[in-house]
Amino acid sequence: MIILTNIELMEHWIKSSDDNLKTMETLYKAKDYAWSLFIGHLVVEKLFKGLYAKLNVEQPHSPKIHNLVQLADKCKLEISKEIREELSIITHFNMNARYEDYKDTFKEKATKEYADIHIQKIKELVVWLKAKLI
Repeated sequence: MIILTNIELMEHWIKSSDDNLKTMETLYKAKDYAWSLFIGHLVVEKLFKGLYAKLNVEQPHSPKIHNLVQLADKCKLEISKEIREELSIITHFNMNARYEDYKDTFKEKATKEYADIHIQKIKELVVWLKAKLI
């Protein structure tokens, strides 16, 4: 078993997030908005996990959760109500695109206009989180 330092683990999460960002953009261009938003959730989640690794030298492995608000709290970030609400919305992309009982409803909701708004928010969160990772 390879043991990574917190910085190596952080770099792993950043690279994985960057790869997912490209996938998100490809899916968006292909007009697959629901899956694009699902991948957008992963982009943000992985940056939070990278930040968690950076901040936790002794125990850098992040909790195995997907809730972005909870991850922000685990990173001890003070976030505005607006960011907290957007993180909550993006967290639902994880479930809504993944589980059969939500998929059809989410695909109807995930129009180009809806995706435009949230893809932009995801990109803003990427810039905000990466500034904390430097």
